[in-house]
Amino acid sequence: MSGVVALPLGALRRRVEILAPVETPDGAGGVARSFASAGETFASVEPLNAAETQRGFALGLARLYRITLRARGDLTGGHRVLWRERTFEVLSVRLADADGRFEELLCEETTP
Repeated sequence: MSGVVALPLGALRRRVEILAPVETPDGAGGVARSFASAGETFASVEPLNAAETQRGFALGLARLYRITLRARGDLTGGHRVLWRERTFEVLSVRLADADGRFEELLCEETTP
């Protein structure tokens, strides 16, 4: 059974909401980006690490997470995931198994 991810029973037990980016013209030649719900699903949410980041002159903490869910095929970097009133920015998406049944999202937790 090579290439098959064996998730333990109950691994996908966190209910998350997927948010898709929506761009609308702002009337000045640019766009205004907002996010709309693209549905709910069950997922596994695992913290990976925390690393210091520098944005401008401010030091911050980048908290990375791996979110595993059943493959949807429509997720890309730029989507967001909501879980327990926490927001995660999707940085990358990859198939977690050769059968294409699961996707792993590398996400960074954002602060409001």
